[in-house]
Amino acid sequence: MIRTSLIALACLTTAPLATSAALAGEPVVLRETIRVDGAQITLGDLFDITGAQADIVVARAPSPGSRTALDVNYIRRIALENDLDWANAAGLRRLSIERASRVVSADILTDMLEGELFASEGRVHDVQLSNSAMALHAPLDSAGGPEIHDLSFDSRSGMLAAEIAPYHGAQTVRVTGRAYVTIDLPVLARPVAAGQEITGADIAWISQRADRLRPDAILDPTDMIGMETRRALRPNEPLRGYDLQRPLMVERGDLVTLMFEVPGIQLTVRARAMEDAADGEVARFVNLQSNRTVEALVDGPGRARVGTSPTASF
Repeated sequence: MIRTSLIALACLTTAPLATSAALAGEPVVLRETIRVDGAQITLGDLFDITGAQADIVVARAPSPGSRTALDVNYIRRIALENDLDWANAAGLRRLSIERASRVVSADILTDMLEGELFASEGRVHDVQLSNSAMALHAPLDSAGGPEIHDLSFDSRSGMLAAEIAPYHGAQTVRVTGRAYVTIDLPVLARPVAAGQEITGADIAWISQRADRLRPDAILDPTDMIGMETRRALRPNEPLRGYDLQRPLMVERGDLVTLMFEVPGIQLTVRARAMEDAADGEVARFVNLQSNRTVEALVDGPGRARVGTSPTASF
């Protein structure tokens, strides 16, 4: 009798273990990074498995480019129902899932808006978005690129607003910012030291916002070629008229030949320049014979011509 009871007790003791072993599923490991491509989250997205179990849907995926979180107990229950045993050794409380996307960056958005403004306004603009880090997201399997559905622009203030769909058929997103008219202007392609003459090979072009240009900025390259720099100049920076001058024919302290010429009379004397002067400029000179200061027109290297007015004193 005692032997029978012991056998029965042993059977009762091992029964739960056998039942638990029968219910236990295949051990699975959570993926290190959970990132889905489509509109649904499956067991195959969560665990490193294949086959029919991998295609079982557990939740809807977040919108492209965003994240969602799933409760750990819910995931364990779904896994067990499909004969998968996840031990959750790391003790996670929630699972974070990211959905992949095609990113429409801020650079792409500004390029689109600049192109649309050029088509409608006929001028090149520099667009600055209100949110410079803005990005739109499209599903990986979506068709078509971003589309501008509406654009409003105030040319006086530069304010703009547009409705942009990240892909064909998507709901539009409102994008705002400002647009500034730009112009192309000639600049130096390399550093140029003071006193050097500028040639056509020294000129490059940049695009600059019109509202940032000085009133005396040089806009025509012909105003640069053949000119001499007054000071050392850096490349790729707008130049002002003051930065350049015609090449000096006479420098302060130089000895020059002064000429006074009227019909039948031509006089020349030696003089010293009191200031720098380019060809065609009037400068002051000291006549070394009379010690008088006179004004004369520089008309070549080391040469100047005194005016023929009645008041000219030689």
